[in-house]
Amino acid sequence: MATTRTAHTVWEGNLLKGAGTVSLDSSGRGSFEVSWPSRAEAANGKTSPEELIAAAHSSCYSMALSHGLDGAGTPPTRLETKADVTFQPGEGITGIHLSVRAEVPGLDAEGFAAAAEDAKKNCPVSQALSGTTITLSAELV
Repeated sequence: MATTRTAHTVWEGNLLKGAGTVSLDSSGRGSFEVSWPSRAEAANGKTSPEELIAAAHSSCYSMALSHGLDGAGTPPTRLETKADVTFQPGEGITGIHLSVRAEVPGLDAEGFAAAAEDAKKNCPVSQALSGTTITLSAELV
């Protein structure tokens, strides 16, 4: 069964001086302030699209790696994944770096490296970020 998750943002003002709030609608887990300075300079207690992408990617990757390891008969005890999403004003997102630390009893370094690479290639967020066509519906009210 397919699922759809929803978030929305209300933005007021222009890009450089305006600000907005992004709300996590599906989970109801909260609303977070966003602004251009928090995206292009220091976070200053606000989030950014890149931080939200990093959260999505690190959690998706962890799920994919856990699933792959379990399917191979070596379930992990613990995975700690970090995603660094780099944003360059004027260029956009210029790179994502995943770092994972794992406890996997019974698995050697070579086997873990192969499983980690497979999860990087096959996690749905990795796939979405590797050339996804983006579509838009817009309405002025």
